[in-house]
Amino acid sequence: MTDFRAAYLDLAASGELAERARQARAMLGECRLCPHNCAVDRLHGEQGRCRTGDRPVVSSHGPHFGEESPLVGGGGSGTIFLTNCNLRCIFCQNADISQYGEGRVVSTEALTSMMLDLQKRGCHNINFVTPTHQAPMILEALVAAAEGGLRLPLVHNCGGYEALPALRLLDGVFDIYMPDCKYADNGAAKRLSGAPDYWERNQEALREMHRQVGDLVLDERGIAQRGLLVRHLVLPNGLAGTEQVVEFLASLSKNTYLNVMAQYRPCNKAFEYEEVARPPTIEEYDRAVRLALDAGLTRLDERPRRLFR
Repeated sequence: MTDFRAAYLDLAASGELAERARQARAMLGECRLCPHNCAVDRLHGEQGRCRTGDRPVVSSHGPHFGEESPLVGGGGSGTIFLTNCNLRCIFCQNADISQYGEGRVVSTEALTSMMLDLQKRGCHNINFVTPTHQAPMILEALVAAAEGGLRLPLVHNCGGYEALPALRLLDGVFDIYMPDCKYADNGAAKRLSGAPDYWERNQEALREMHRQVGDLVLDERGIAQRGLLVRHLVLPNGLAGTEQVVEFLASLSKNTYLNVMAQYRPCNKAFEYEEVARPPTIEEYDRAVRLALDAGLTRLDERPRRLFR
């Protein structure tokens, strides 16, 4: 796709991007950016489940070579790790950032500079990790970044617990959505991530993401330009509900790019819960891959299997 043009550039040129940023900021006044619907006034210092106000909070930024190969290429994925999260996964491997607030409050201008710096460093995309609760700040920074010459595709790298009104504000802004599809069982989602309606909200969100960007499209180098890339972490004891997950993804599109992830290791508070106090076995992982193939999904990233060797 040598003629690729980042989606947000047209919105920036028309002034619509600045209007989306204004609308998103207004949502902070009675925050419903995610399905928790905390309704707190983040514009005046109140904080809800995500423990975040109305300014960007960033842990780190830089080229990342550990993401999926369509994002990494030779220059890396330009990753901005945003602090805090709207989920509280008891097994989170990045809990110091997502739950314990490691990071710093920065200005909108600083967030803009991070994007432009990552582009100058040769990254293939700007990859926002846990952007859901900071979408207004991202949009505000993006207005200036587009004016400053940003041209890279944007990646929305999230836990998959999203609210449709907020997602619709992002239509035409993000080129690539990379959500988790964590659970098909709300009981597990409530116990392990504090999201009692995860499965319904996740399906709604992935349908909307696919409507916006379609299946993953790669350029001649194999680098992602646009589309949906889904992550599914295999949990021990079948807790992730893989069979239902892959059936849903296949109904969305059999061309869905799926990373069947084997990275689960007990972290954070996982050892307090017997059901997730061990890694998945290779048999559990192989079963998840077979289920995906049996559902008709063919674009699988099975590289994580090497973790068992």
